Amino acid sequence: MNTVIKQLSFITILITLLSVSFWFSASWLQLCAGLALFLFGMQCLEEGLKQLAGSKLDTWLERSTATRGKSFLFGMGGTMLLQSTTLMSLLTIAFISTGLIQLAGGIAILLGINLGTSAGIWLLAAAGQGFSLSPLALPLLVFGVLAGFHGSKGKAAGRLVLGIAFIFLGIDQLKVGFSEFGDSIDFTQAVDNTLIGQLILVAIGLLLTSILQSSHATLMLILAALATGQIELWQGMALAIGGNVGSSVTTAIVGWLGGNRGGQRLVLVHVLFNLSVGIITLLLLSPLAWLCQWLMQWLAAGDNPLLQLALFQTLFNLIGVGLFWPWQNLLEKALIKLLPDRQEPEVLIADQQLSAHSAPLTQARYLSASALTSPDTASRAVVQELQHLGRLSLEVICHALYQPIQQLLAPTLDEARLMARPEREWLDAQVLYERHIKGVYGDLLDFISRLDIPNEPEQQQFWRTVQIVALQLVDAVKDAKHLQKNLGRFLQESSPCMQQNYFELRKHLIWVLRQVREMGLLELPDEVWRTRLDWFDGQAAQFDHLFRQQIFAQVRDAQLNGHEASSLMNDLGYCSRITQSLRNVMQLGLSQEGDLLREMRRLSDNDEMPLISV
Repeated sequence: MNTVIKQLSFITILITLLSVSFWFSASWLQLCAGLALFLFGMQCLEEGLKQLAGSKLDTWLERSTATRGKSFLFGMGGTMLLQSTTLMSLLTIAFISTGLIQLAGGIAILLGINLGTSAGIWLLAAAGQGFSLSPLALPLLVFGVLAGFHGSKGKAAGRLVLGIAFIFLGIDQLKVGFSEFGDSIDFTQAVDNTLIGQLILVAIGLLLTSILQSSHATLMLILAALATGQIELWQGMALAIGGNVGSSVTTAIVGWLGGNRGGQRLVLVHVLFNLSVGIITLLLLSPLAWLCQWLMQWLAAGDNPLLQLALFQTLFNLIGVGLFWPWQNLLEKALIKLLPDRQEPEVLIADQQLSAHSAPLTQARYLSASALTSPDTASRAVVQELQHLGRLSLEVICHALYQPIQQLLAPTLDEARLMARPEREWLDAQVLYERHIKGVYGDLLDFISRLDIPNEPEQQQFWRTVQIVALQLVDAVKDAKHLQKNLGRFLQESSPCMQQNYFELRKHLIWVLRQVREMGLLELPDEVWRTRLDWFDGQAAQFDHLFRQQIFAQVRDAQLNGHEASSLMNDLGYCSRITQSLRNVMQLGLSQEGDLLREMRRLSDNDEMPLISV
């Protein structure tokens, strides 16, 4: 609550200050309005392209990242379309974090992303000449609105066209705003051409990009100021260096906090690229400025500072690509060594007091903010988290049966341990549920609620299935919590007949858990797998039928009284519901066109390591 109040207070103060400044300076208002139109156009362009991609991004990635050359072209082409270095970098981090691509492909994509920004500044520089883009923007606004009335694809295409129109309007508005703003302020004499002056301009460019969250917006401001004569070419180059370095700030923060080890490695590559190339180009600023002027003179554009700045931006990225391309293999190995994959924790069996007060609260592992950047990365992250939740659920149920996790992992059952009475210090299923299931399930629901799910029927069905699968896993754990109460009591203090019945119930459920785990790891054709699932259903139904008959026979023989029989029937119901819930998880996964269960099996990278740590 305090955080929300602080954010609202900050926004209120900012709006008040801007309103007062607009009142006193019409040119400042035009400048800010142009920047707002430009940023809004960028946002529309990004949203339109993402909606048009829909669920095909996974297929595009598979085709476009088979080699490093293709990965490089994918990064360059994607940035030219989206016109956002930050978005493409975050998408790549999400691709790596969710396993869509590997680090080697991610590095090549990142190099392509940086070079792809050069196309944007050439377009902006060309648009910054003497002609107005408003006549082009007005019909695009009409076409964009009309397209929005023709289905989801039409709306996405219309969003894309509107984005281009608003970008054109923003460019014109920025030029007018800078032209009028420059009548009262001259920046050309504000900073000397010294190392300190250059560093000041680099810092300003870095700050602008960090605030605007777009290096393209920063470059647009630089071009507008350069076109109106408010800054000199070398000043624009220093500001552009800062803008390039600043583009990695947002990526670094979001990628480091929200990505796994793979994403964090790519964040380091991004920061290292911009920082190292920024230092090199700053040290070579004067020679590069001369080179840009000489080359543009050769192309009969020596008196055009906008095109010279665009050439400088291109040289910046070409230097980086040339510097990093030969060292990709060594860089990948060094990053893996510097940031090794986290090892899964071992299961530590402790007493109830330790588990209740000292155990860490388990949270979602794969549901990062960067995974929300596209439906494909989000679905991949959710599948990984479902696998995480599934393995956690099996382990909690196993503990609820007063059995160690090794009973699921060992090639054969330990019959002696299976028939042993529970120890007094065994783990409580309610505590395990609170600490290891509830948090992950809550994070999963929160993640899905923040996702913009595409309207495609396959996508809608996939996300419905995801929610049902998660709910079935949680329901199985809740039934195990209820079962544990009677199981512990009757295995400790009851007649030999009751003890034997509960031993049989526990043995059957351990068999169910082992079968579910084994079937989840099988790589079989669908028809063979369905046959195995039908066999599992038959075995579970046969146990249920025989156990009921056994209870009635023992009541007739006076081995059980009515109270004991009702407890057994009630707990048999819990056992059957646990079995059915886990069976539903497997069936739902197989029934989807995307084959959710096979994806969960494929993503299991370490099936021999249990996940609960208490």
